Amino acid sequence: MQGNLSLFADLFLTFAKIGLFTFGGGYAMISMIETYCVESKRWITHDEMMSVTVIAESTPGPIAINCATYVGHKKAGFAGAVIATLGIVFPSFIVILIVSEFLAGFMNITVIAQAFSGVKIAAGLLIIKAAVNMFVKMRRNNIQSAIILSSLALSLSVNASPALLMIISAIAGIFLFRGKK
Repeated sequence: MQGNLSLFADLFLTFAKIGLFTFGGGYAMISMIETYCVESKRWITHDEMMSVTVIAESTPGPIAINCATYVGHKKAGFAGAVIATLGIVFPSFIVILIVSEFLAGFMNITVIAQAFSGVKIAAGLLIIKAAVNMFVKMRRNNIQSAIILSSLALSLSVNASPALLMIISAIAGIFLFRGKK
């Protein structure tokens, strides 16, 4: 029982730290989730992180919450999933609760508006870092590289929706990887 309590505390505090110190939404959190859960704590492998990111992106709900729920479940079952999910949600809930009390005048404070301008840049960079890390660490062959480059070209040239890119990539995967494990 003592081991479970320390694991539960570790899950909650790790995801609370991610939830508290990462701005910019779930995509910005992916980099921190990977740093803590794959590299530091070794709760999941990089391949699992890649898979859970794809699944979390494809299912309803915020991507970081879905990732936290998966990691928590893998480490400590249903209770671990609940604790990790609460850990990542709780700090944001408290911050939003406080901000909502003062929101009307909050962004009119010059230093706050300036800080948020800087945070937007950092959040964008965290999203780019997560994408680059996933791309670099991904085991890929020529077919997967072609899908990646085609998706990037479509996204940049015609501003294709992410849902459309996922559907096209899934269909391409079905045809191109038929018969392969």
